[in-house]
Amino acid sequence: MELSRKRRREIKKLRREAEGVWDEQREVLEHAASILRDASRQAASVARDDVAPRVRSTYEKRVVPTVEAGVDSVKHAASATRDRFVDDVIPAVTGAIGSAIAVLDVARDKRIRDALRSVSSTGRELATKAGQKVGLIEVKPQRGPGTYILIGLGVVATAAIAYAAWQTLRADDDLWVEEVEPDPIS
Repeated sequence: MELSRKRRREIKKLRREAEGVWDEQREVLEHAASILRDASRQAASVARDDVAPRVRSTYEKRVVPTVEAGVDSVKHAASATRDRFVDDVIPAVTGAIGSAIAVLDVARDKRIRDALRSVSSTGRELATKAGQKVGLIEVKPQRGPGTYILIGLGVVATAAIAYAAWQTLRADDDLWVEEVEPDPIS
């Protein structure tokens, strides 16, 4: 494809302008990189001279004492917990275990088991009757057949009410009568 002279001159002119713009961009980028390097050095200097001492002093004045106080609190809580466990829990557990072992030893004795069996059957009956007379033990009334009949009637009544409500609220298309327009008299 052959270009006319005019087009070739325009293309050369555009190429020179593009190269000029490219050179200008390169100079701008080099200048920006130089400014960025200077800013980086200044930021490092400010961080080293101003920010780091402030951070260090704040850390030493606020964080370290708080952490030390927290560690002391945890140590105190652990010590108090250990003391409570040793002084209160362990004696209570060992006392309960000792009592359980003593009861098991007594329960293994055949004479005591026989005596408890003979006393428990008659003693239970006598104690129950005496407690009822004195009013310490309430006599619980037993349910009779009337209770179960009333429960059955309640279930049937509830089912009947639910069925009636369902019949009333169901959508039944057969209940509606369409309006028919009267035929005009011919």
